[in-house]
Amino acid sequence: MTPETVMEIGRQAVEVTLMVAAPMLLAALLVGLVISIFQAATSLNEATIQFVPKLVVMFLVLVLAGPWMLQTMMDFITRLFNNIPQLIG
Repeated sequence: MTPETVMEIGRQAVEVTLMVAAPMLLAALLVGLVISIFQAATSLNEATIQFVPKLVVMFLVLVLAGPWMLQTMMDFITRLFNNIPQLIG
């Protein structure tokens, strides 16, 4: 196995990780932004106000995007396992 192959597998792993994490991270970012704007407008400076809505939204995103996330990870792992004979030999 060449260093280029290792780097390519690592790049693909990072891409899959970012694709799988992006929906939940973006949802948390948007909810945090909306709540921060609301807090700035109403002068409510309580840090715990953001926790519950972010938790609920991330759970909903996980429920809705979970099958796609799981399928994406399974596709990557299946391709990686199927390519083991070519990578070794």
